[in-house]
Amino acid sequence: MATSPRRPHRRAVRFAVAATAAAGVFAMSGCAPGAAAPTATQNTDVSTELTSEDVTLTIADETGFPVTDELTAEFTRQHPNVTFDVTRDTFANLTANAPKLLASNDPPDLIRLPTIGDTVRDGLLANLDPYYDAYGWDAWPDSQLAPLRMSEDGVRGSGSLYQLGLGYSITGIFMNEAIAAELGIDEAPQTIAELEEDLATAKDAGVVPIVAGDKDGVVNFVVQAAMNQYADKDEFLSWMFNEPDATYDTPGNVEGAELIEKWAKAGYFEADINAVDYFTFVTRFSEGGGLFAFNGNWEAANYQSALGDDVSFFLVPPAEQGGDHVAMGAANSFSVAAGSDNMDEIVYFLNWIHTDETARQIVVDVTGASPGGDPSLEQPTVEAGSLIEQALAMAAQIGEENGQVDFMANTTAGIYSGSIIPESQLLVTGEITGQEFVERVQAFYESEIGG
Repeated sequence: MATSPRRPHRRAVRFAVAATAAAGVFAMSGCAPGAAAPTATQNTDVSTELTSEDVTLTIADETGFPVTDELTAEFTRQHPNVTFDVTRDTFANLTANAPKLLASNDPPDLIRLPTIGDTVRDGLLANLDPYYDAYGWDAWPDSQLAPLRMSEDGVRGSGSLYQLGLGYSITGIFMNEAIAAELGIDEAPQTIAELEEDLATAKDAGVVPIVAGDKDGVVNFVVQAAMNQYADKDEFLSWMFNEPDATYDTPGNVEGAELIEKWAKAGYFEADINAVDYFTFVTRFSEGGGLFAFNGNWEAANYQSALGDDVSFFLVPPAEQGGDHVAMGAANSFSVAAGSDNMDEIVYFLNWIHTDETARQIVVDVTGASPGGDPSLEQPTVEAGSLIEQALAMAAQIGEENGQVDFMANTTAGIYSGSIIPESQLLVTGEITGQEFVERVQAFYESEIGG
């Protein structure tokens, strides 16, 4: 591999990958917009005391999400009178069958649920506002809980709370440190301009600058990361949460999309990007296929196993030196059934996950995700100097800067597959401009919500 002259030294950042985290699986799916949300019908006289009676709590979870097994076992160890019955199905089946399960005469107490629009409208989910007050969840970052809220007008991002997470993801950029060293890159870029310098250095040396795939749309980790650095965050979230008159066609979004257009034309993506799915994209980076990969903390264990110490993870740098960071993130979201017979107990369990030291450690060890909750709580123990330690610090920093935003793929039920994927496939191959990309996505959005 050819090398380039070393640039003036910026403070070096290098992190080994920790040995204590399992790779998570991301899923992006939309929320049905525009539905009127009913007010809560359940009893608002809540209790934060755990019952001393024997009780079995039921959880409907997705296949391949083992953290619930670890958490429920630990909870029962601490509280032997509470046991759990966890059932699992594929993510697709669970999502499709959730309304039926929640509307049954014997709904699960807790269910893995990425979307809330129709289930809120139909009164199938418990309104968690009384527990928010009782447990003091106002100490948690607003940006952490905003995507889990819905207003009476069916707008996400505000209104009542209908979900909590079993771990909270954070996205950023993974860098192959061995390749970076050969290129004379000795630290993480601090601005978009410095990131572009690194991309150009890799390209000139015959190294793939950005390992990515867009067969199933995951290049949008890159696309939205670029937009995040130029968009007005609140304006962007208004659109994601379906607020009236919100638009995707903003100067900041266009500037971010035009940056991706520029990178595409410069050859920073592989030519076969639209034939590369998520698994292949992860595998290529794990095998040393390029300098950078935009992805989330859920891949830390995989990258650790493949690359050892030769990988680092950092937040996408801002456009201006010293600017606040903005990063996509989302909860591994779970909802309480409105028809649960054990509402106080299952919410006690959810609060325990966010506050108990052992539970928070389990979340980190099993998923690699941040445990969420009050940012003033001590973070779980991880290997000093490890990638997971850095990911937790990144999540805490985003919480302090209130810089978390949802994935734009979650904006409506159909926008990801119906518009974002096909239009991004054209954008990253230089077939449409950034302006055209933004206009086309907005047109689809309006057709879907009736705007």
